[in-house]
Amino acid sequence: MKPIRAIFGFHPVLARLRADPSSVIEIFLDQNREDARARGLVALAESRDVKIMRVPPKRLDGFQGGSRHQGVVARIEEKRPRDSLVELLDTLTEPPLLLVLDGVTDPHNLGACLRVADAAGAHAVIAPKDRAAGIGATVSKVASGAAETMPYYMVTNLARTLGEFKERDIWVVGADERAQATLYEAELPAAIAWVLGAEGEGMRRLTRERCDTLVRIPMLGSVASLNVSVASGICMFESRRRRLQAGGTEHQKPE
Repeated sequence: MKPIRAIFGFHPVLARLRADPSSVIEIFLDQNREDARARGLVALAESRDVKIMRVPPKRLDGFQGGSRHQGVVARIEEKRPRDSLVELLDTLTEPPLLLVLDGVTDPHNLGACLRVADAAGAHAVIAPKDRAAGIGATVSKVASGAAETMPYYMVTNLARTLGEFKERDIWVVGADERAQATLYEAELPAAIAWVLGAEGEGMRRLTRERCDTLVRIPMLGSVASLNVSVASGICMFESRRRRLQAGGTEHQKPE
C-alpha cells in the first residue's frame, strides 16, 4: 500500500490534480468558500473524477495541527518517481540544468528551492538522503505546486552522483562565497549542475572537491550571505539567461 499524506492550499492541490489525478484520494473544501477559485477547483476535481467534500473550517484546521490551508486540503498517495535520475537525463532534449542541494534540511528552504528550480526551467533537484528534507506538507505548501511537478531525487552517495554527472559532460559548479571568480565572470557551460549548501554551513568538503569550478555571487551590500533558495534562483537564471543569449529555447521539459 502506498503511503498517504495531506497537502494544503490551492496551488499544491491544483498542481497535483493536473499532474497526477489518480493519486488524489479525496479533497476537503471549506463549505463557506463560494469564490471563483473554489468553483474552479470543484470543476477540475469533477472533471478528473476526484471526490470533493464540503466541510466546516474546523475540520480542515484539524489536519496537521491547523496548518495554513486556505480552505482546501487533499489526501494523496505518494507517487512513484516517474523515472530514475539516469532515465530522466537520457530523455532530455536540451543540455541538463540541474540543482544539487547539499545539507538543505529545512522544509521551507527545500520548498522554495523547488519553486525557483521550476521557474528557471531546471530538469531536476538532487539531494543526499542523509542530509536533506523529504517532500511533506510544508514543502508542498511553500513550493506552491512545484513539489508536484519538479523531479526530486534523494541519492545515497552524492559524491558518486556528481562523478556520474561529469561522465556525462555535465559541469559541476559550486556556489561558494570564498571562490575567486564571480558568477558573472566565470565560464558556464550549457550542461550544468549547480551545487549549493545550506546557508551558514555551505557545502561539505567532499562535495566541494567534486566540483569542476567554484563561483561566488557578488555581494554589494552589508549582508554576508543569501538564503539558499535566493542563491539557487540567481545561479539558475544566469544559466538560463546565457542559453537564451546563445540562441537556445526558453524552456524544454522532458515529456
